[in-house]
Amino acid sequence: MIIIGIVLSVFGLGFFCWLLFTLAVYALPFFAGVTAALAAYHSGSGVIGAIIVAVLAGAATLAIGQIAFATVRSPLLRTAIGLLYVVPATIAGYHATLDLAHIGVPAESWREAFAVVGAILIGGTAWVRMTLFIPPNARRQVAGGPALLSPAGAIQRRVSQHLIVDRLDIGAMTGSSA
Repeated sequence: MIIIGIVLSVFGLGFFCWLLFTLAVYALPFFAGVTAALAAYHSGSGVIGAIIVAVLAGAATLAIGQIAFATVRSPLLRTAIGLLYVVPATIAGYHATLDLAHIGVPAESWREAFAVVGAILIGGTAWVRMTLFIPPNARRQVAGGPALLSPAGAIQRRVSQHLIVDRLDIGAMTGSSA
């Protein structure tokens, strides 16, 4: 019975760590949603109204941040927008890792060390997740557009040229025009 408890504890801890890394980038929208929900609730909107306001505020914060991060070309502005999402994730990661370390680490210095390492890892994960919203050809722009530089654009042009040639050949063989 003890073995089953240990195994389930390890899987549960692993699940919470995975959840923490996966949801790290959503810390700022979550905080914005909770803040808007509390403001709406205290202004008299009720529980249902507060939940609706929370979902709308959180979704708007996430969407605006992703769009801004993906469309801004300046690296300085992109870094500032990314840090707006990474810093709350890092703080949440620090506190979550510290709370998880309280479960099994008796020494305070080791708990703090684990919390700092967890905060760095979770902040890095949030940064990487934010950079996934950058378009692939954001740095390589030419007069013809970014599709001219991408290998996928070149393959697509070749395929469409072959399809046009094949249609012309089929039309010539049957005596009809494409």
